[in-house]
Amino acid sequence: QVQLQESGGGSVQDGGSLKLSCATSGPTNARNCVGWFRETPGKEREGVAAIYTPEGLTDYADDIDMKGRFTISQDAAKNTVYLQMNSLKPEDAGMYYCAAKSVLYGPRCSAYAGMDYWGKGTLVTVSS
Repeated sequence: QVQLQESGGGSVQDGGSLKLSCATSGPTNARNCVGWFRETPGKEREGVAAIYTPEGLTDYADDIDMKGRFTISQDAAKNTVYLQMNSLKPEDAGMYYCAAKSVLYGPRCSAYAGMDYWGKGTLVTVSS
């Protein structure tokens, strides 16, 4: 069974940074695509970024507001995927979730992919 545990959320000021972590476990092939999603007030859950872990291939949501500020990465030895968030804005505040699924090849792993496994989320608060 795939398990995902997020950490690293917290409260920062406008313009600050946070690095979220997602510790993954379970069958490797069942979690070779790991993504970050978020729920912010007034919006449906949206994809932020995803990474195909065997190759480190990354994909980001087309949201122009997030591009360039968020970076997904991994430490394969630790089975951990990260989301570095810089220049945070109050509208970035919300619950951030880590999710995973199995894909046949890298390009199928996208920020828009429907995921099979979800973590419980970590809360990000940004004050102005």
